[in-house]
Amino acid sequence: MNKAKLAAVAALLNISASFAGGILTNTNQSIHFLRNPARDASTQIDAVYTNPAGLIKLPEGFHFSFNNQSAFQTRTITSTYKPFEGFGGNITKEYEGKASAPIIPSLQGVYRKGKWALSGSFAVSGGGGKATFNNGLPSFESNIAGVPVSLSNAGISTTQYSVDQYMRGSSFIYGAQLGGTYEINEMFSAYAGFRLNIVNNGYEGHLRNIMINPAHPTINPTGGMMLATDFFNAASTAANGVVNNLTPLVEGGAGDFTLAQLVGAGQMTPEMANQLAVGIGKSPEDLNSLTVTGVRTAYAASAEANSQNAKNVADKYLDSSQTGWGISPIIGFNFSYDKLNIGIKYEFETNLNVENKTKRDDTGMFKDGVNTPHDIPALLTIGASYYITPRLQASIGYHHFFDSNAKMSLITDPNNPDQKIGKEKYAGSTNEYLAGLEYRLDDMFLISAGGQITRYGVKNHYQSDLSFVCDSYSIGLGGEITVSPKVKINIGYFWTNYSDYTKEPGGGTSKDVFSRTNKVFGAGVDFSF
Repeated sequence: MNKAKLAAVAALLNISASFAGGILTNTNQSIHFLRNPARDASTQIDAVYTNPAGLIKLPEGFHFSFNNQSAFQTRTITSTYKPFEGFGGNITKEYEGKASAPIIPSLQGVYRKGKWALSGSFAVSGGGGKATFNNGLPSFESNIAGVPVSLSNAGISTTQYSVDQYMRGSSFIYGAQLGGTYEINEMFSAYAGFRLNIVNNGYEGHLRNIMINPAHPTINPTGGMMLATDFFNAASTAANGVVNNLTPLVEGGAGDFTLAQLVGAGQMTPEMANQLAVGIGKSPEDLNSLTVTGVRTAYAASAEANSQNAKNVADKYLDSSQTGWGISPIIGFNFSYDKLNIGIKYEFETNLNVENKTKRDDTGMFKDGVNTPHDIPALLTIGASYYITPRLQASIGYHHFFDSNAKMSLITDPNNPDQKIGKEKYAGSTNEYLAGLEYRLDDMFLISAGGQITRYGVKNHYQSDLSFVCDSYSIGLGGEITVSPKVKINIGYFWTNYSDYTKEPGGGTSKDVFSRTNKVFGAGVDFSF
């Protein structure tokens, strides 16, 4: 019988997906991105993240940008599995998780003097919210749904089950970036810097009150719903009772006698012999081959197995957090000529582990003090912008995430169930394609819009209800208001449409269909002096 258990909730929530970007990276770190995602050749204050080598194009002096975003997402898994009909009557069930992060602040700052620009930022560079699955996940429930099937296969008709399951997690990677830009000449500039990434994850959950309706003549004669732990404990106690009753016969020298011989000698009634045989899955026709020692051994094994089953379906709770840090070196180059600007940035892979700090873990999967790989993949971005007219600017961009090179948590090797393998083997790489337009209406108002197409390279073995990604396209729009020559306000809205991902078979189910929704609102203020 499968052990019903909580699982790696860190991967489960993958809350970084409530933002734009790769598997574990947020690329929307300012409102400028929300209103036009193609910012990889920006020469404005948001270039601190998107194109730091382009900051040399800012006027001399200090420049700052304060932003706040509010992100809201749903994650839905629709799973099909015939045993699910034992809990509600349907073989297809929907599990919805809601993630929200109403306050996601960020700060960018630049001081430019002569050929140099010193810049820094603080933002949520990965993760950025909380997700709650009030009805658990299908991989959890499929284990529980298998309990009635196992009992029925053992001859104890069981058709229903129920469970109270709950999952909640939070994931934040805080990024503090610092670096410098140098103007080589009027056309070329370069950047070098780093980002300190601090991870703070938290997980809570439970599986409790697992109920079943075994039709057992002595333990549950009415066939009603009862706690699964009570049933298995009672079955273990009954089996131990048989062991205790047979022990004197074995110790008295009758261990090699068959049940049929005991019946013939008047030491056991036919009814009792038949019940003993049926209790270990045999029939009355087997009485001539069942020895007393063999029967006692079988009941001892049954007592131990049912005791273990009782532990497997007992209430389980999880309360754990994870912390860790790592540094991302960053380099960038910018080329500018007449109306054209081109920006290139490369963020090196961040080697990062997170350490479990566990208050309670009844699953044995979040042992206190254990470290788990949590690398942030390397990222290459390339962008270009061009002023078609003095008021109209077009921009394009490309992102490539080297996901398969970043170490991730271990999963069961599909080719060898006894081995574990890094999940990155099935992560592939992520590619994003971006384009946008900005149009200045007058000296005060600017409007902009753009889009982003995201294509993941993950394979089936990467995808699970614990952690999944879906290809998507996104649309961002908004504008800028020039309050004064030194102060600007940005507002933006970013919406993502995801393609469903179907996995057959699913994670312990016949089929899982993964889907998402996502929307982000934001406002910010830029000022200079």
